[in-house]
Amino acid sequence: MLRISPEEPKIHVVCIPYPAQGHIRPMLKLAKLLHSKGIHITMINTEYNHRRLLRARGLNSLNVVPSFRFEAIPDGLPSSDADATQDIPTLCHAVLNYFLEPFKKVILRLNDSSSGSPRVNMIISDCVMPFSLDASRELGGIPLMWLWTASASGFLGYSQYRSLIDKGIVPFKDSNFAINGSLNKVMDWVPSMNNIQLKYIPSFIRTTDKDDIMLNFLITTTETAAQSSFPIIFNSFDAFEYDVLRDISKIVLGPMYTIGPMQLQLNNVLDDPLVKSLGSNLWKEDQECIKWLDSKDPKSIVYVSFGSITTMTNENLIEFAWGLANSNHPFLWILRPDIVSGDSAVIPHEFLVETKDRGLITSWCDQEKVLNHPSIGAFLTHCGWNSMLDTICSGVPVICWPFFAEQQTNCWFSFEKWGIGMEIDNEVRRYEVEKQVTELMEGEKGKEMSKNAMKWKNLAEEAIATPNGSSYINFDKLINQVILPLKNHDKK
Repeated sequence: MLRISPEEPKIHVVCIPYPAQGHIRPMLKLAKLLHSKGIHITMINTEYNHRRLLRARGLNSLNVVPSFRFEAIPDGLPSSDADATQDIPTLCHAVLNYFLEPFKKVILRLNDSSSGSPRVNMIISDCVMPFSLDASRELGGIPLMWLWTASASGFLGYSQYRSLIDKGIVPFKDSNFAINGSLNKVMDWVPSMNNIQLKYIPSFIRTTDKDDIMLNFLITTTETAAQSSFPIIFNSFDAFEYDVLRDISKIVLGPMYTIGPMQLQLNNVLDDPLVKSLGSNLWKEDQECIKWLDSKDPKSIVYVSFGSITTMTNENLIEFAWGLANSNHPFLWILRPDIVSGDSAVIPHEFLVETKDRGLITSWCDQEKVLNHPSIGAFLTHCGWNSMLDTICSGVPVICWPFFAEQQTNCWFSFEKWGIGMEIDNEVRRYEVEKQVTELMEGEKGKEMSKNAMKWKNLAEEAIATPNGSSYINFDKLINQVILPLKNHDKK
């Protein structure tokens, strides 16, 4: 694979993720992959998340590699130093209304001869940051490339929103749609999602309002990316979502590059310890949990984490707690401070007493490292795409409790197509949690899912392998077909 030599003028790529943990992480991985090929990188976060990164990782943690810089722009929202993900609909409104001008100002400043950096050759934008297309045009046609940070299955699901509206299915006519069977209707016009129920289509269809901000935001963003003719990168691999990717290729105008799992690609190319030190976790990681896992038997631990955005009621929390306790299996549970909606999480004292010798609760961790630990036997997850890729790369089966967005779609694929998971009902009951944990850790169904998870792990490793892996080849094409030609692009 080609790399830009130190003597050549550096190509400068600006990367802008949607301002949430699950989007920053894959964008940073892509940025590191490009940097490993000699690309100058500027990563742009919001001021709010930039402050969180510095609190979590140290004041000088982002200023260690001169050719890998971090900038911040305001998000147009009231100032806050909270250590939590901002309200998603409010953020989406801000993305559409407040981000364009600050983003353009950063690029103009970077292009100033006094900035000390090469001129910007390309914008790599999260697909759900559509203002970057306007920035590209208004700044003289800077080349643009999209990164879809969720599953390809999720992209295909969102791409059906327009059809669901045209068919009169969405928005729902009755506010009781969640309980009157409407969500059990089958969508049968997409081959790779044949017979999927509406409850597994990305959740923003669950509205009776045609002007719902999230419904329309996802229509705008996916259609902008699909119809722009610019390249789209997917953090997946061909064998994993083959049929879905084939269906997507019929609706997008630009070329597609499937280069995942990017964490495995990075393991192949990243040898700079300073670049490795650049992290994306917005919460401080607990390092002690790895030592705790070191003392446990292989495949004995249930890892529980619901990601960076999922919230629940305290009643849900208590049901999960007693389900874990009653299963009698040891567990590592990640409990964010903001996981209970509108309140503090209150874990029953009796639960803590009963599980003190076999349970560990902490606020955040290095999930890739945890899932790759030999003691982990199962993962109770919200089915966010980063978590799904982490579990695939680790060969660990899942119990699914999807919260929102395309997590429901990932959940459906995990049990319907990939054979690695089972689903817990939205209304959590401790006996169901206990039953599924026991089945996954001890039962025949669990053994079969573990076998399937290991099969996908092997296929993921094959996808990034030199020289014939599909994702390795696709990344090589991305560099040669999209990135290297930037050297000849008119930068006037």
